[in-house]
Parts: sequence; C-alpha cells; structure tokens
Amino acid sequence: MADFKKLIDNKAESAQYMIDGITDVIKKCGKRGPGSEGEKKSCEYMADVLKNECGCERADVESFKEHPHSFLGWLNYTITCALLGMLCFFFLPALGVALFAVGFLIMICQFVLYKKTFDFLFPEETGHNVTAIKKCTGEVKARIFFNGHPDAAWNWPVNNKFGGAVYELHIGSSFLGAFIALVLAVVATAVLGSQGIAYMSDFSLDAYTAIYGDALFWCGIAQLVFVPGLIGMYFMWDPKTTVDGANDNLTGCYMGIAILKAMKDAGIELEHTEVGVILSGSEEAGLRGAKAWVEQHKGEFDDVPTWIYSYDTIHASKFLGVNYRDLNGTVKADKEVSDTFMESAKELGIHCNKTWVPPFGGATDSAAFAQGGYKVTGITALNHVLEDYYHTLKDTYTNLDKDCLADCYAISVKCLEKFDKKFGK
Repeated sequence: MADFKKLIDNKAESAQYMIDGITDVIKKCGKRGPGSEGEKKSCEYMADVLKNECGCERADVESFKEHPHSFLGWLNYTITCALLGMLCFFFLPALGVALFAVGFLIMICQFVLYKKTFDFLFPEETGHNVTAIKKCTGEVKARIFFNGHPDAAWNWPVNNKFGGAVYELHIGSSFLGAFIALVLAVVATAVLGSQGIAYMSDFSLDAYTAIYGDALFWCGIAQLVFVPGLIGMYFMWDPKTTVDGANDNLTGCYMGIAILKAMKDAGIELEHTEVGVILSGSEEAGLRGAKAWVEQHKGEFDDVPTWIYSYDTIHASKFLGVNYRDLNGTVKADKEVSDTFMESAKELGIHCNKTWVPPFGGATDSAAFAQGGYKVTGITALNHVLEDYYHTLKDTYTNLDKDCLADCYAISVKCLEKFDKKFGK
C-alpha cells in the first residue's frame, strides 16, 4: 500500500504550492467571471498543470452553454414585481398579489432551488470545466475526485464597503418588506372582495379609510418604508466587476492539484485507485458547470465506487467543516464520504466542524453532484455570517490562510488513504 504519511507531514510545503499556484492563475488568466474568457483560460492553465506537473494522463477542457447572469439577474425581476405589487395595493391589490407571486416564484426557482427555469431570459455564454484523471497501475477498482470551481464571483458592493452584517441586514429587511407587502395585498384583496369591489376607483383618503379601514390603510402607507431598501437591491451585485476569487474558489481547485503534485513528487502510484480533479466552472452562476458536468458524464463513472470531495472557500481553520446538507439545506451529502472526512480530521488532531449550508446560505457544487447521484460531500472553511472578503475585492492572493490550506490538505490526503485501503485492494 502507498505510504501517505510523507505527504501529510509535508502539508506546509503543499499549502505553499497552492498559494503560489493561486497567485499565478490570478496574475496570468485575468478576471474569471462565469462564462468568461478568463474562466476558460484558467481551466486551460490548470489542465496544463494537471497534465504536465501532476502526471494526469487525461486533462480535458470541456465546454457547455449557460446563461450566467440569470443567477443574480433574477433579482431585477423579483424586485420590480415587489415594487409594482406595493403600488397595486392602492388601486388593484389582486394584481399586486399576482405580481408578488411571480416575483417569489422566480426567486424560488433561480435561487432557493438553483433551477434553470428562467435562464432563457438572459444572454447565452459558454462556460468551461476540466476533467483530469491520474490512472492507476493495475485494474481500476475505485476512483476519487477532488473538486473546486475556477470561476470567481461578481463584486458585492455593500459587503465590500460595509461588511457582511450590513449586507445581510439589507437583504433580510428587503425580503421581509416584500413578504409583508404580499400579506397586505392579500388582505386588501379579501376586503375589496367582501364588498363586491374589484378595484379602487376613488383615491381619496376618505374612500380608502371607508373601505380598508384606518389600520389596513395606514399599514399600506407604512410598507413604503421598505421601498428604498428594495431599490437598493438592484445594486446588490456589480456585473461589471469580477473579484479575484483567491479563496472562493481557487483554494478548492488547488486542493486536488496539490494532492496529485505531492503524489507525483513522492513517486506514489496507486495500483487500483484512480485519482482525479474536476474543475467545475460557473459555480457562481448557480452551479451551472457542475450541472453540465453531471449531464455530460452521465454513466461514465458508474463502473467502480466513485467519491467526490467538493471544496469551496478554504479560508479559516475555525470554520473548517463538512457540509452534511447543501443547497439552502435541501440536499443531503453522502454520509459515508462525509464521515470519512470527519474521522480523518480526528485522527490527525485537526479541528473540523459538522455543518451545513443553511437556508438562504446558497449552495456549493457538492449539491449538483449529489443531485446527479454521486457519493459526494462539500468541504468549506468560511463563516456563514458573511465576512468582508466574501464576493468582494478583498478576496485576493494576499488574503489566504496557509495553515487552513495545510490542514484541509492533510485531512484530504488521509481521506484518500482510507478510500484506497477500503476500495482499492
């Protein structure tokens, strides 16, 4: 059996290799927005590294079609529906209810469930993935992939300037306001209906209070306090500015690359276990690359036990954890794959949390692989109470945590060792 102890003992060296590689990608490949030329260049660059520096016989750059601006662009539709719905309270609340329903439906499809329902409303682009595999020396009996996404997020100006607490307060208050306005529109519709009226034809204060009553009318006036925040949501993200994405998520990309590089340098050849790297593009556009990868490789890796460790934002050791649930808490990760990471961390004496991606926390590519039937889990090391580097201009190669990268790398090597002993016999 292969001796992985040397790889684990040299974790600091591998962490520095990751930092150097991340720095090179940022400097050489340009901005890597979903579906951009920079995303493509970074995939080509890292595919070359995997083939020439890491010993992968296969390192394929694969393209797919997508509509990258749909993931955050839905906000414009939902917010417009909410603002018009508020206005409709005063003359045709039933129309307001319909507008709110459409707006929330778009939000649920595009963000809560990461569906492609309304993607067609946005321009089509071409995204890119990488599939790289280091073959074993004998019969293939097992396969393990390490996954990260090469694209970077568009800048979030409020978080960049004021930090995550203000950013989350802005989002939370805006959607609370929209929900309150929906409830008021429903109540107003019921009140008008009970009086046989479909819409307001008299816009005087006396008419409103006579039909709605003082309480409902003044609640309708009070809801307008949320209008500035809702308007501000149009500027929640800046589609013209892409961040460097050093932590989110070149750290995830280079986790697998570093493992394969260390194996090659140590002369480790596995007899029955293939080791691969998946770089799934356009994660920041709603897991579009991972979804495309699952479709393009349907059935290809069903021949032997195959695990995927999917990494996203490996930044802070105290938050290093295994996400047992993903996609706003709606998708389960594989328990065996997840438990193996936890057990490996415990054996190495490294702190690791059992965690999840909570509701309104978004998703990682782990969710797309799980929905595609793969045994997968997600590994993150970030605070879910957003910090000021998350999706901002502060996510640079000077803001990496070498110790966190080293610990995550060591645990991942231990997982590979356990996997090889269990399935690669």
